[in-house]
Amino acid sequence: MSKIDTPTENHEMKRELGLLDATMLVVGSMIGSGIFIVSADITRNVGSAGWLIIVWVLTGVITLMAALSYGELSAMYPKAGGQYIYLKESYNKLIAFLYGWSFFMVIQTGTIAAVGVAFAKFAAYLSEPLGDQNILYSIGTIKINAAQLLAIFTIVLLTWINSRGVRNGKIIQTLLTIVKILSLSGLIIMGLLFTFRSDVWSVNWTNAFTAFQWNPDTQTAVSIGGATLFAGVISAMVGSLFSSDAWNNVTFIAGEIRNPRKNIGLSLFLGTLIVTIIYVSANIMYTAVLPVQDIAFAPADRVAVVASQYIFGTAGTLVIAVMIMISTFGCNNGLILSGARVYYTMAKDGLFFKKAGVLNKYEVPGWGLWAQCIWASALCLTGRYGDLLDYVIFVVLIFYILTIGGIFILRRKYPDAERPYKAFGYPVIPALYTVCATVLCIGLLYYKTSTCGWGLVLVLLGVPVYYLSEQYRKNHR
Repeated sequence: MSKIDTPTENHEMKRELGLLDATMLVVGSMIGSGIFIVSADITRNVGSAGWLIIVWVLTGVITLMAALSYGELSAMYPKAGGQYIYLKESYNKLIAFLYGWSFFMVIQTGTIAAVGVAFAKFAAYLSEPLGDQNILYSIGTIKINAAQLLAIFTIVLLTWINSRGVRNGKIIQTLLTIVKILSLSGLIIMGLLFTFRSDVWSVNWTNAFTAFQWNPDTQTAVSIGGATLFAGVISAMVGSLFSSDAWNNVTFIAGEIRNPRKNIGLSLFLGTLIVTIIYVSANIMYTAVLPVQDIAFAPADRVAVVASQYIFGTAGTLVIAVMIMISTFGCNNGLILSGARVYYTMAKDGLFFKKAGVLNKYEVPGWGLWAQCIWASALCLTGRYGDLLDYVIFVVLIFYILTIGGIFILRRKYPDAERPYKAFGYPVIPALYTVCATVLCIGLLYYKTSTCGWGLVLVLLGVPVYYLSEQYRKNHR
């Protein structure tokens, strides 16, 4: 291997991403499979068209509040690692490590796995043997199906592409994100303008703000309120929050963005705003095309498939399957592209495998990319889509709360530090986000203890791992 081909710690990341690329990364990482699926579960929990839209609007507002708050942190620390760096500067290396540990174990890799499984699930529409019913291997109680292997294949393919330079990932990300924005916009416009069903709309929006809970066995609805409604909203928001997550991935690649102090904060705002508008519009379209009961009990929760059959006729299933495959493929590209930058920064701090802190000949953290690929692939074989959502959202919210709380800490610790951008609406909006996210976290832990509880255990397991690794480093200096 020649000198120029040898991975080296002295390589620097290239700043090849502009504002459009950064914004497309935000949008592309956020829009995956969720908008096509999770409205069914939301509707089963809250029951009516009005409450379905309220859940999505609440999610959009909470996400925008977080993105606007992150702008201050991204402008202060415009380098690779994003949220990991913010937590280290606000608190200490232990809290930053717990985030990085959770990020690798479940946040990023779990999301990549869930999105990969969703890609494969819809590929089965084009070719049935690719579905999860096609069991290829059985090892004890573990059954490996074709959909899982296809999900793994896409993760490996995208990892290989991104291991060969940020430019490759950038081109795929921007192109696929533009395609998914145009296709989703087309679906919404076709549904609202050309397939609008006035009788369905009238029924859905009569008493639209009376909440119900649907019984999945009898497909009957019972009116709810008070604590039961609160529990329904909390459960419903798991899907919408998951669908709106990954907006912060752009902060992980700050070292490769031109003019990061300006472009990261602006891309966060623009990207989350675009996605919020698309998501709310898509759900309004669902209520204009489908009765609420059909949304709640769409086969396999594929609401968009049922809607597209009304919009496009018999070809609707194929149209939506292709759309979702493009959407999820582009989403995973953004997640894979950005994720390894966190491990790179952790390795530089001595908190991850040393090889993860080395750039390959293409100036990207190749070892970290492949480590992420291997673990995400393993999660494809072990986790169900719904459980992965619960794990990811609960853990993500914990660290969002800590990160945005860090804005208050940094204002006290470094009052004179340069802040090219200050958090919008400080201190009200960051504080409001922290309160909202804390309520959601407590609600999730209470109502979904079986899955979210394990997420908390996973985070806490990072504490002994941190101290053991610190002891190991001291003994081998």
